[in-house]
Amino acid sequence: MREALFVKQNSGKWKSYEQLQTTNPDELAERFIDITNDLAYAKTFYPKSRTTAYLNGLAAGLHQSIYKNKKEDTSRFITFWKFELPELFYTYRRQLLYAFLFFLISGAMGVLSAKYDDTFVRLILGDGYVNMTNENIAKGDPFGVYKRQGPVEMFFMIAINNVYVSLLTFLSGIFLSVGPVFMLLRNGIMLGSFEYYFFSRGLGAESILVIWIHGTLEISAIIIAGAAGLVLGHGLLFPKTYTRFQAFKNSAKDGTKIALGLVPIFIVAAFFEGFITRYTHMPLWLSISILGGSLAFIIWYVIVYPAKLYKRNQIS
Repeated sequence: MREALFVKQNSGKWKSYEQLQTTNPDELAERFIDITNDLAYAKTFYPKSRTTAYLNGLAAGLHQSIYKNKKEDTSRFITFWKFELPELFYTYRRQLLYAFLFFLISGAMGVLSAKYDDTFVRLILGDGYVNMTNENIAKGDPFGVYKRQGPVEMFFMIAINNVYVSLLTFLSGIFLSVGPVFMLLRNGIMLGSFEYYFFSRGLGAESILVIWIHGTLEISAIIIAGAAGLVLGHGLLFPKTYTRFQAFKNSAKDGTKIALGLVPIFIVAAFFEGFITRYTHMPLWLSISILGGSLAFIIWYVIVYPAKLYKRNQIS
């Protein structure tokens, strides 16, 4: 687009931003995002023009207005969990949906592969795990693997491993989003074959009541980590009006916040696995309560609450 046409299409909006002052933080943020988009476009195609210099000054003024009118929360931590992270979940709801679908499809692949290939479960889970579980089933304690270590040792080992896997899944998004898809497929196939293994031995319902006490939060967090990786790759693949580097910086910042926001969820999941799952004969009502509560929390915090927060911000 020629610079003259670019200016003609947007000059009215720019002037209105200069003349019509506002102290509404949402309006200021919207204007700032809009101007920075235009500035990124101008820097790309007219780097040394007066238009670029003008937009740079306008963006700087809006930035100053935002921080001058910003009311600092007494707790940055509370703000992050109450507003910032849920807003990111809503902004990147498509990446969350894609990650969920990738995982769901790969889980189905794992089930079908295990069903039609007797060697597939051993290939995925390993001979050692399968042999050990067969021995536990013969002893009448099919989930005895969760009792082999002390709860504290198991908690720390699982928490560290889960955080490592989530960060690896997120960082793999730098490979144009291929990495997170691979990690989701890998984990989904593993879970699908794992569950089929227990269902084929008549232990399907019991496996859900025992394993998904911690698995609900753990698997949900892995899916969200995959979405964070897709967010990271999104900036490289679809920079829009930003330069590719600036788009990557923005997506990396948002993806990092999502990935780090999963750490407490993984810690709670590790606590359940280390201290709770080992009680494989707990009352049915207690198992269902923990599992259902975990699922309800994920649905509310990742889907329902972000949508309500967005609608509330739109109205205000």
